[in-house]
Amino acid sequence: MTGKELFTPTGQGGVVYNVAWDAAKVRDWVTGKELLSLSGHSGYVFAVAWSPDGNRLATGSIDHTAKVWNAVTGKELLSLSGHSDSVSSVAWSPDGRRLTTGSYDNTAKVWDAATGKELLSLSGHNGKVSSVAWSPDGKRLATGSEDNTVQVFAMDIDLLMALARQRVTRNLTTDECKKYLHVDKCPPIP
Repeated sequence: MTGKELFTPTGQGGVVYNVAWDAAKVRDWVTGKELLSLSGHSGYVFAVAWSPDGNRLATGSIDHTAKVWNAVTGKELLSLSGHSDSVSSVAWSPDGRRLTTGSYDNTAKVWDAATGKELLSLSGHNGKVSSVAWSPDGKRLATGSEDNTVQVFAMDIDLLMALARQRVTRNLTTDECKKYLHVDKCPPIP
């Protein structure tokens, strides 16, 4: 077996092995007994992360997908497709409602962790996105890249609006609100 060992956040005594080719395995860390095999990717599993409540696991693979699994049964809950290259990193938002994936396609994507809907695609790196991480309060998302940069994105609408008020010198059009704020109607600007 290859890969790194990660203990469960709930202390239930499991270890996740990020293993060669197409599966992640959950093992009892004392006995080594396999508890779950998360098979479903068609390529090497690069990344694995527990949800904050410990009930789900996310995996990222060379097959360009991320998957969300039930951490008790091993059942695949979601398959997230949208990257054009390997998914190298996965991270849950602190509230467990969003999942972020980093990819060798130079982007990070934010997904609804309940539905699998892509919420945002974050670009700007000139190299593979190798790491993604949420701030503890869930208001910022950091991405690290092989272009030797870290980008920090504001993810909280109130924080985004405060930044926008400082930088925007005119009201946004309805099309701009849809594109940048992901709302059908522009919010009132005080």
